[in-house]
Parts: sequence; structure tokens; C-alpha cells
Amino acid sequence: MQRLLTPAKRVLQVKRMMQESSVTTARLLPAAHQRFSTVPAVPLAKTDTWPKDVGILALEVYFPAQYVDQTDLEKYDNVQAGKYTVGLGQTHMGFCSVKEDINSLCLTVLQKLMDRTKTPWDSVGRLEVGTETIIDKSKAVKTVLMELFQDSGNTDIEGIDTTNACYGGTASLFNAANWMESSSWDGRYAVVVCGDIAVYPSGNARPSGGAGAVAMLVGPKAPLVLERGLRGTHMENVYDFYKPDGSTEYPLVDGKLSIQCYIRALDQCYKVYRQKIQNQWKQAGIDRTFTLDDLQFMLFHTPFCKMAQKSLARLMFNDFLSASSDTQSSRYKELEAFKDLKLEDTYTNKDMDKALLKASLDMFNKKSKASLYLSTHNGNMYTSSLYGCLASLLSQHSAQDLAGSRIGAFSYGSGLAASFFSFRASQDASPGSPLEKLVSSMSDLPTRLASRRRASPEEFTEIMEQREHFYHKVNFSPPGDTRSLFPGTWYLERVDELHRRKYARCPV
Repeated sequence: MQRLLTPAKRVLQVKRMMQESSVTTARLLPAAHQRFSTVPAVPLAKTDTWPKDVGILALEVYFPAQYVDQTDLEKYDNVQAGKYTVGLGQTHMGFCSVKEDINSLCLTVLQKLMDRTKTPWDSVGRLEVGTETIIDKSKAVKTVLMELFQDSGNTDIEGIDTTNACYGGTASLFNAANWMESSSWDGRYAVVVCGDIAVYPSGNARPSGGAGAVAMLVGPKAPLVLERGLRGTHMENVYDFYKPDGSTEYPLVDGKLSIQCYIRALDQCYKVYRQKIQNQWKQAGIDRTFTLDDLQFMLFHTPFCKMAQKSLARLMFNDFLSASSDTQSSRYKELEAFKDLKLEDTYTNKDMDKALLKASLDMFNKKSKASLYLSTHNGNMYTSSLYGCLASLLSQHSAQDLAGSRIGAFSYGSGLAASFFSFRASQDASPGSPLEKLVSSMSDLPTRLASRRRASPEEFTEIMEQREHFYHKVNFSPPGDTRSLFPGTWYLERVDELHRRKYARCPV
């Protein structure tokens, strides 16, 4: 069983590394790593050109090894059948025991990414974590992840935790790309880790929880390129979802307000994104309006699956409002009754919502439905929700389906911070291409989800009570059987009297 190094062992290791002056912290990538290789793991000389096609080279997903069935939960909570499965669009909800916390989730997903891609630990120059699951008001999750780099001797790694509700993963991805496209870049990879444990008190919000983490390897010549200059962002001060009480894991939530804020932010971000891409087109001699037709796929931050469907419908409504009268009457005939409404007057219009969902259903099935596979079976992962949707899209489509496509993405974090941006998939989908390998790496997602253990609502409720009991406790070893965890999972082994956390890893 693997454990994180003790302080004494770390001191001895650091002394040994200092004595070995012939050892350098940057080496060329080995031949075994060539399938993901884009640049040497040594600093490059300054250049006047941008690194080309910066984006996601590889992706890894982690979720808990147990779940509760939402149909079982409906019966246990004595609510109407379909309230969670139809109303929220959820079938299963993953959850963590006290054995797992945000540090262990991120340790696991980072370890899995690095091991699977055979990325040398000293080839990472930036590591950033996006999370809103805070277990320490000072010490960052990133500092815990640095333990995994000890054997490589690599401590020259920029980046730290980024927090604002569910937006931290996107902010971390933007920061990684910005670093790579700046004078600070030294030629090495960036890694973005985002993860959360979404839990709520007993009541109507609890079924919208979940847990999981995503790790992304970021570099040039990527099969999923972040389109440069195409980000539409909206931020404002609002209290729709927040966590002011440090004595509990649970947030304060105004559900109705939060949905309105999400939709309002989507409207604003889409408006700005469209302006930016249309400006780029004009510079290239193309003068036309951007619509959803220009996105082959569309991903959303997904607090629950029905929210993603409503959001796709909302984007169609924005296209409808900006279309010419002839286009409105021909293409969007079902929506003509709402053409004189202002956006701000439509957030609670149920008749319009029904018409939009019906009019956009085919488009939703083509562009977004496949991306909800993980959310449907695991629930909300907060900062990693959007990137879980990306993993789902990759798992449900072939490289040929994705080749050359533009993939829209909307990220939302309460409070609020939101962005609309896009990826461009590589044109090369041939066997052995980076895109084909990226898609293949996610092909086992349905099998992995099916391998989880189904827990009863009674067991789920008992574990939620245990999490409440042990939250901020000291000098204890978490209850639970490590044999119930997936092989290779990092877990919390002990919290000492000074709140220091010790982690161990299940056998692979």
C-alpha cells in the first residue's frame, strides 16, 4: 500500500537530491511518451511566435465507487415517482464516504492521468486546481498534490487553487492556456485538476448532489484546441449559492434565483462570444450572423441534466431574437408568439419554456444529449461538471464524428462568474492520431460507471450523517472499508490532533 512521504523521509530525499548535482529537473520526454509528446520537457528559447494549437492533450475522470439510485431515493424520500428521474433528469448519484475528501479525489485523478499517459513528472511546469470544496482556509489542494512530484525532484511548478463555486475549473484551464501563450512559459506542460464533493442537507436539494474530479493535460498541438480570442464572460455580485458557514459542508441556496442567474449569464456570455467570433469573421471577409448551426456540439455546466436541455433551448431563443423577420417566421415558426418579449421578461415564462424545449429537441439530441452521460449516472461534480460533459461526449462519439468540429462550452459558477468559449477538434481522426487516442481513452467510461456498487438510500443517508459528524473532527481514522474503493484510489487514512491529514493509496 502506497503512502505519502513522512516529513523525515522528505528531508532525507531533498538532501540526497541536492547532493546529486548531476541530476537535472528537466529531461527530454522518453520514447514511451511520444504518443502525447508535443514539446521537450526542457525550457525553450524565447520565440516571437505563439505555441500552436494550445488545448487539451489528454483527459482523466474519477468518480466514487458507489452510487444511490434516484428511483430508490424517490421511494425513500416519499416523493412522487419521477421527481428526481424526470424532473432533474438524473438516474444515479455518486457519493463519497468519510474515507474520501477533496485532496484524495484530486490525488487519484492526477495519479491516473500521469500514469496512463506516461507523462514524466518533471515535464509539468504548471499545476492548477479548481475547487469549491474547501477543507482548509489557507492550505491549497495543490500543495497536497505536490507530494506526487517528490520522487522527480520537480518543485518548479507554478499555479495554485482557484475558487468561485463551479467556475474554478474553467478559470484554471484559462490560466493554464494563458501561461502557455505568455513569456512565462518554459516549454513544459500544464495540468489542470478540478473536482468537488457536492452534498446537501436532507431535503429537496440532496438528490442534486454528486462527486468527482477531472484532470487535463494541456499543451500545444492539441487534438482539442481552445479557440483563441473566443471567450464571452459575464460576472456580477449575487447571492444565489454560497458557503458562508465554515462549520458545515452544506451551502446556502436560493434555487429559483440561481436558475435565473444561470440563464441570464448564459444570455450575456453568448452575446459577447457571438460578437467576438463575428468580428473575427469580418476580418476574414465573412459577414454573417453566428448561430447554433456553427457549433457541432454544445456542452454546459450541468447542476442537473434538465438544466442543460433548458440552456440549449435558451441559446436557440437568442438565435431567434437576432434573426431577420423572414427567418423568424420560416425557421422558428413555433416561437413567433414570443418575439416581442425582452430577455429579462422571459426567465420565468413557463409557456415559452415549453415551446422552446419542444422546438429545440432535435438540436439538443444532436448537439448536447451525449455529453450528459456522466452527469445522468453520477450527478453534479461542481467545478468538474463541464469537463465531465466533455469526457462523456468523447465516450459517446468516434474520432471521425468529432474531427474538425467546433465544440461550444458554457461554464457557470454561482456568485457569479460565467464564460462561453469553444474548442476546435483536430481534423486528423486517423488511427493513432492524437484525437483518436484521446477519444479511445474515454471509451471505457460507461463500463467504469457500470462497475460501481449500488448502495441503498439507508446506507447513503447513514454515510451523509457520518460526513456531518466527522466534519472538522480531529484525531480520528475515517470509518469504512478500503476494499470498497476502486483499485489505485487515494483515500484519507487519518487526521491527527493538529488537523494534519495523512493519505494512502489502494493497491492498483
